[in-house]
Amino acid sequence: MTPVLFLDYLGIALFAATGALAASRRELDLIGFVFLGTVTGVGGGTVRDLVLDVPVFWVEHPVHVLICTGTAGLVYLTAHLVEYRYRLLLWLDAVALAAYAVFGAYKGLTVTGSPTLAVVTGVLTGTFGGILRDVLANEPSVLLRREIYVTAALAGATVFVAARLAGLSTGIPALLGFAAALGIRSCALAFGWTLPTYRSRPGRDVSRDRPKDGEDIARHRL
Repeated sequence: MTPVLFLDYLGIALFAATGALAASRRELDLIGFVFLGTVTGVGGGTVRDLVLDVPVFWVEHPVHVLICTGTAGLVYLTAHLVEYRYRLLLWLDAVALAAYAVFGAYKGLTVTGSPTLAVVTGVLTGTFGGILRDVLANEPSVLLRREIYVTAALAGATVFVAARLAGLSTGIPALLGFAAALGIRSCALAFGWTLPTYRSRPGRDVSRDRPKDGEDIARHRL
């Protein structure tokens, strides 16, 4: 198994696990676990393939659905053993994001040959599943947390693409991209790394632009 293919399976399994953990926090039944785990596991890759206009990966290879189902079932049986499930969800999500960002970039580069589109598909693949999970489970959105999230996927995809353009074989860029994305996201979770945020400012007082009494008449006289 190549490093890139391993990252594909790792991303799917871990994203499915995070979806199932979200289901456990909502105390859903087994079907709810499987549904949320599968949607989370294949969500990012589905969007990627639709954007690239290629056959959706899990339709061509249903084993991916089986991986999501098996992972969700395992979490259903063991989630009660984890005390801080949301914290675990975030860390598993970090690893899945790193793996899927690299694989998404790899597939985008393979299909289009465009470094720009490869980075875009890497970001989509790495982030969309987690965003979809949080929307469906009514969890606090990872996208709206202050810690760096999308930027980590962007960094991982960019490092992978840059290393491939430098002529390195696929395995080394995959590991470098994975390490970059996971390192940034891990530091964001551990140390609260954030990017500068927008600060609203009071609007301009338009009343200052209005002529005072008598000023408009004086201007006309001039």
